[in-house]
Amino acid sequence: MKDTFSKRNGFANVEEIEITIRNDAPEELRGYLIQLCYECGLGPKDLRHILCRALKKQPDPNNWSDYPNVDGENVDLIQSAKWYKVYDIIEQLQDHLANHNYRSENYEHFYEQLNEYFIENGIGWKLFEGRVEIRGPESFEVIVKSARDTEKQAGNITASKELHQAISDLSRRPEPDPTGAIQHAMASLECVAREITGDIKANLGDIMKRHGAIIPKPLDEAVIRAWGFASEHGRHLREGREPTYADAELIVGLSASLGNYLIKIAKENP
Repeated sequence: MKDTFSKRNGFANVEEIEITIRNDAPEELRGYLIQLCYECGLGPKDLRHILCRALKKQPDPNNWSDYPNVDGENVDLIQSAKWYKVYDIIEQLQDHLANHNYRSENYEHFYEQLNEYFIENGIGWKLFEGRVEIRGPESFEVIVKSARDTEKQAGNITASKELHQAISDLSRRPEPDPTGAIQHAMASLECVAREITGDIKANLGDIMKRHGAIIPKPLDEAVIRAWGFASEHGRHLREGREPTYADAELIVGLSASLGNYLIKIAKENP
């Protein structure tokens, strides 16, 4: 793909817009998705095949010519799809571009342009490692990415998997699972704390009582209170006390940040 004028001249920095769209796939996104697919080398019939497979539809046998017939059918298919099915389609399109002898530039263009579109239009989703995942504000994304990278480098696979599952719970469509996200986020932090302290059978609450010095005072109190909140809203859920998405996002970000901190401190003070 050729560079655009804006990229060649340094005007192409993506400006993040406040996230206002999660449980929706706006009409403009659906239209842009078709344009982007054609840019990336898919023909109308190729795209129709993917759309029909994702939506469990049959192609119209009366439509033979690419334009306007099959193209029009593609527009009708994607515009009439339920919002969460659009993101299913995106995952299948990415998989198709990665595994059907398209040039790597086509795959990269699809990945980069769609993620830019999400950022520029306040859509709270992103493409990451072949999946459509929930996207938070930039600060949340930086924290989670740093934690993922740090845990992998430190070899803490279990903690990394738990954090990944927390993000997956937030990313569930059509409805996220805040309770599951809180459970897995705190489990990730607990795994790191066990590894750092060698107290491999203790829960995080007990670890903080026995090894509170791993977090500087008075921040250790914040960890203990977060553990208590997670226990009440994630592990031992009370009737009428279901956590919100914002609650879960807070706990996931906090757990990721603390896990990242503990691993780095342990490396500095072996």
